[in-house]
Amino acid sequence: MGDEALRTLGQQVDDMMPWMPNGLSGAAILAAAAAVALLAHWVSLRIVLRVPVPGRARGFLQTFVAATTGPSRLALVVLALWAALPSTDFAAAASRSIGQALLVGLIVLVGWSAMRAISIAATLYLRRFRLDVDDNLLARKHVTQVRFVKRAGDVLIALVTVATALMTFASVRAYGLSLFASAGAASLLVGLAARPLLTSLIAGVQIAITQPIRLEDAVIVEGEWGWVEEITSTYVVVRLWDWRRMILPLSYFLEKPFQNWTRETSSLIGSVFLYVDYSVPVEAVRRELTEIARASPLWDSKVASLQVSDAKEWAVELRALVSARSAPQTWDLRCEVREKLVAFLQRDYPHALPTARVQLHNQVAGAEQRISGQAEVVSAYRTGAVVHHHL
Repeated sequence: MGDEALRTLGQQVDDMMPWMPNGLSGAAILAAAAAVALLAHWVSLRIVLRVPVPGRARGFLQTFVAATTGPSRLALVVLALWAALPSTDFAAAASRSIGQALLVGLIVLVGWSAMRAISIAATLYLRRFRLDVDDNLLARKHVTQVRFVKRAGDVLIALVTVATALMTFASVRAYGLSLFASAGAASLLVGLAARPLLTSLIAGVQIAITQPIRLEDAVIVEGEWGWVEEITSTYVVVRLWDWRRMILPLSYFLEKPFQNWTRETSSLIGSVFLYVDYSVPVEAVRRELTEIARASPLWDSKVASLQVSDAKEWAVELRALVSARSAPQTWDLRCEVREKLVAFLQRDYPHALPTARVQLHNQVAGAEQRISGQAEVVSAYRTGAVVHHHL
């Protein structure tokens, strides 16, 4: 009944515009159907966004609408074109081509909707975790895993969607069968060509499961210190301390050694070395370190100790240990402690600063002999005992 009504509508359009070439009226009908679908989508979005919703649900609604706008628009357009196609006067071959295009659009719609569903699920799951806090180890763990799973899911859905769309064409299906017939050589060639991709994919799965690195981990790689800024399906972006970016393949973190300062916890212990004179009052310096740590907002109230770590021939080595909640705070606390301890020694115990002592026994004895000889000559002049020899 509905198809008959659409055909009648198409015939009425042809009767109203007999001057239009064959097929052009059908294109106009499809364009009008697409325009109506786009208008209906725009109106429905405005209505949905104006619905009164409580605070937290409002944020979820906006996120959901933003994520589903593209797929829902495409769905309405495909449905409108599919419904309007029987009312057109296209030839059989043209109708089949348009139907094929609509089928491909439907497959793309399903794949796109699946990607959006994964994105919404990941967003909702990660809303309970925060990365902007000091102790964010659990959050970084879940964010790293969810983001990698999302990327892997997107890649898999895209491959399946493209393969399914191509299989709707008879020529592609025949080509696929011919490839299966020569599966031995084809699999070898494909395996060699896809080896880098497979290596990165396997490395990504290992990193997602074992997690030697996570987002915002403080790491030292290739002698550079920075934070893990992004983990993709093929490479890792490390944001260095001076805002440069180092790009490393995923396999690097499985094959080469590197330092991860926040593997188990974000708290770190920093060390400060001072080289002072043997006369330094160690206990006074220890008390000053405790006061400096207690007064600093960077200290996490866990570690603050001072030890004589070495005694060299010219100085004593003092090692101060202090802890903070994160790597950047540990660095700043180390600089603060070093600066204030040096100022303390300069102010209260200047004699405890490093001093170079040199004893020159032979040189001092020679100087004394020269001074004694000069005194004898002066005395001889005064007594007139100096005899001048003329040549």
